[in-house]
Amino acid sequence: MSTHKIAVLAGDGIGPEVMKEARKVLDAIASKFQVSFEFDEQLVGGAGIDGAGKALPEATLKACEAADAILFGSVGGPKWENLPPNEQPERGALLPLRKHFGLFANLRPSVCFPSLTHASPVKNELIEGGFNVLCVRELTGGMYFGEPKFLGEKDGERTAIDTMIYRESEIERIAHVAFLAAQGRDKRVTSIDKANVLQNGILWRETVEKVAKGYPDVTLDHLYVDNAAMQLIRRPNDFDVVLAENLFGDILSDEMAMIAGSLGMLASASLGASKDGGLYFGMYEPSGGSAPDIAGQGIANPIAQILSTAMLLRYSLGLEEAATCIDDAVKAVIDEGLRTGDLFTGEEGTTKMNTTEMGDAIVAKI
Repeated sequence: MSTHKIAVLAGDGIGPEVMKEARKVLDAIASKFQVSFEFDEQLVGGAGIDGAGKALPEATLKACEAADAILFGSVGGPKWENLPPNEQPERGALLPLRKHFGLFANLRPSVCFPSLTHASPVKNELIEGGFNVLCVRELTGGMYFGEPKFLGEKDGERTAIDTMIYRESEIERIAHVAFLAAQGRDKRVTSIDKANVLQNGILWRETVEKVAKGYPDVTLDHLYVDNAAMQLIRRPNDFDVVLAENLFGDILSDEMAMIAGSLGMLASASLGASKDGGLYFGMYEPSGGSAPDIAGQGIANPIAQILSTAMLLRYSLGLEEAATCIDDAVKAVIDEGLRTGDLFTGEEGTTKMNTTEMGDAIVAKI
């Protein structure tokens, strides 16, 4: 029996609470499918600052380098907001991890089950039958990483500079990820840019159109980012795969999450270059944040962390049957009316559960 090494970085806020439930799910998977997991728990984010003096301690980075994949919780909170920007949990941990491992592709499924359409702020008739869109976001380029960056005095007043840079090769590789994903879905890609005002947008659109020629079975269309934000609300079910650069993808994927009804349900995968067998080294995390306002109360929704675990099994370990088992277990408990507080509305046939109870219910289905 081969052993799969997983670096576990629970982080801050609700991170340790929901990670505990994900670990229970992986233990159930190990038993059911006769696989073995070796977990290396390490500090990250605010916990890293408190315990080791920095958001990404050296021991944590070494554990990630030795692992087959990273299972990440969440970082940040008011306690560390007064630190210098580059030392805060998000900038000090997430961005360096993405850069160090070349995690250029963020896959963020935005899924609303038919039984949860009432939780969406969008009119139910617009998402009748549920909602399922995949955002493919470029993760290591654009304004977040471009140089020069500057914040200080210039010409007698405080000035900030961020530089947006994209190379053709960076756009090509993320476009291939989007088109390959679309081939396994409804074969439609909507590429997002701002080609009417940005040189980056012109290069983005031209490059995506070039890549599209290699995928004749996939339909490609383009939207300016401001129009895309509107159309996602107006006609969400018309989208299949949304392809976007770093900043636009960050914003639109949060909008898609809100349309789906709850950040507590949405997983994400940040992937690097593929390895032998088509597998990826990746970091898997919930789409929501550390939610310090509810941390320690045992009421957080663990489903996003659990579904992130399913993505880890699928993309980094090649355990498709086990990943599908988790996905099916989550759908089953939702269809049975089991709800954590973020989804509970008191409707007939539903039961309110805490974090641990929801994890136990999913394990029981596995």
